[in-house]
Amino acid sequence: MILSNPLARRLFLHLHALAEPPTGPAKGEALLALIDRLGFVQIDSISTVARAHHMILFARRQAYRPEALDRLLAQRHLFEHWTHDASVIPTRFFPFWHHRFRRDRPRLLARWRGWQREGFEEQFETVLARIAEGGPVSAAEVGEEEQRGTGGWWDWHPSKAALEYLWRVGELSITRRDSFRKVYDLSSRVIPADVLGMDPGDAATIHWACSEALDRLGFATSGELAAFWAAATPAEAQAWCHDALARGEIVEVRIEGADGSLRRSYARPGLAALAEAAPDPTPRLRILSPFDPVLRDRARAERLFGFRYRIEVFVPEAKRTYGYYVFPILEGDRLIGRIDMRAHRESGGLRIRALWPEAGVRLGSRRLGRLGAELDRLAQFAGCDQVTFEPDWLRETLPEASDG
Repeated sequence: MILSNPLARRLFLHLHALAEPPTGPAKGEALLALIDRLGFVQIDSISTVARAHHMILFARRQAYRPEALDRLLAQRHLFEHWTHDASVIPTRFFPFWHHRFRRDRPRLLARWRGWQREGFEEQFETVLARIAEGGPVSAAEVGEEEQRGTGGWWDWHPSKAALEYLWRVGELSITRRDSFRKVYDLSSRVIPADVLGMDPGDAATIHWACSEALDRLGFATSGELAAFWAAATPAEAQAWCHDALARGEIVEVRIEGADGSLRRSYARPGLAALAEAAPDPTPRLRILSPFDPVLRDRARAERLFGFRYRIEVFVPEAKRTYGYYVFPILEGDRLIGRIDMRAHRESGGLRIRALWPEAGVRLGSRRLGRLGAELDRLAQFAGCDQVTFEPDWLRETLPEASDG
């Protein structure tokens, strides 16, 4: 079967909780259910307006406030670890991370020996003993006698590298963050005992990862399934698709892209009915984080929405096409533009530097009114009491984004 592009967009947005209006409760069980629906929420340290995880949740529930996420983490309903990147994940999924811990232990050790400072392996037992006896620590509280790096984010002193390695392989967990700084404790003191002791095994984990990814994506290639949690290798995901197809659990479909091209993918039987039953996306305009689940796979987003997005944080300023940290704008089932803005909390203003509409998008008075209302809501969320605009903020459409 062929799933048309409008239906593919509709289903994808519905599964990612962006088709319905961003209303409803946004704390406790309701917030946990939303994160479970998404699978995970990516964490990012950049806070030009608000941190990525907070913006992801605010875009879907505008009653959301960061302290609600903090409570779920403190109550151990969520844990922090890696999917394709650092993420907040429902604790009920923790058993499936044992597969990652086993896989990462030799792989990370071999890789880090090549680019971490010497001596980090010798700190494993020292760090574990200190935490066991003295309680949680941050990287600033260990290796006091070690030389601190000046080479950037990854220039870690040996004890910090030891903390990160022990976290990545499951011996430590993040118990909280202080001013976004990780605080580590023994996993046995962070992860509930009934969850910590469960290990489904590698085969069951691969099945879980592919199956759960497909249910959240709606349709996917084997490569997209592998990339969702980054728990299965491309070869493992391909083998799972082959076997699931033989069992009748999935079917082959063709998904129409924004340019009319067809891409072979896999889906559950009854994909067309599922897409037809999905609600029409609300025309409500909202601003997305660059790390929103809808945009995480840049190539998939470009195929479905015809929206080419590349983050330019690491691109030298003179070579940027748009800006340091530019936010996509969603309206209905279309990504209609991107906006460069920053919260200046010391002056109370959300400053709009530039907005680039996509080709064919007209910014008339009604659309600008909806944009203004959304910016006012976002400003309040970011701790600002006004929105200000640079004189030349409304830009002309550019033919294409940079490769940053």
